[in-house]
Amino acid sequence: MSADAVLKGKVAIVLGAAGPGNMGQVIARYMSEAGANVVVAGRHADELERFAASIEGSSAVCDITNSQQLAELFGTTIERYGKVDIAINATGWGLLKPFLETTEEELERMQDLQFKGPFMFLQQAVRSMESGGSIIQISSATASIMFENHAAYMGTKAGIDHVVRCVANEFGERGIRANSISPGLTDTPMTAAAKEVPGVFDAFLKGYPLGRIGTSEDIAAAAVWLASDPCFMTGQNLQVNGGLTLRANPMQADINDAVEQAAQNSRR
Repeated sequence: MSADAVLKGKVAIVLGAAGPGNMGQVIARYMSEAGANVVVAGRHADELERFAASIEGSSAVCDITNSQQLAELFGTTIERYGKVDIAINATGWGLLKPFLETTEEELERMQDLQFKGPFMFLQQAVRSMESGGSIIQISSATASIMFENHAAYMGTKAGIDHVVRCVANEFGERGIRANSISPGLTDTPMTAAAKEVPGVFDAFLKGYPLGRIGTSEDIAAAAVWLASDPCFMTGQNLQVNGGLTLRANPMQADINDAVEQAAQNSRR
């Protein structure tokens, strides 16, 4: 089998692929190009249908916080394709809020979206994989290293990473592999507004030994490898972030200084 068809015959679910050009869509496209039959899922039917058609896949509306919709997502995929080999959760909410200002409502929403929902997603994936498979959770470098005003996000990502390890330990004997991928700052639609502010991305660059900000394509390539049969890995968190976790994210003061310096340079 050629490298281009490393996932030929596999059936993949990618949840969190309802945003145009987002990380979930890039992952889904890579899965399709590697030969998998791909079901893209999320909350926006029109965009899911448009994107699914572009990769010759199928789509399903699914809110990760809704257990019934998760069950239906996996159930209808099995009805259509006969199995689920790969299950990827790429949902998330990048809340930036000072610790003492984070509200109970925001905390509950974050828990639902980034802990409870992924927990239920993992449960459905395990129930659906009768002949083994690969489960992939998109985590974050900030589950391991510090970033200011990000506590609720970081805590829920770190928590679900440990659940992934539990799944890997308990269900490895069934041939199920479960891993996380941790990007750093990534050039995606979600970070587009920050990128437009001169100096912001520059403030992060010194934390990357490989000298550039990550892309969704970096994450998608890692996901394809984790999903492939030759991958003899489970219970791990892949730091696909150019070495960021060897160093550190910038402090808010560093970001402010970089923005101010960029503004001064533009006025010269």
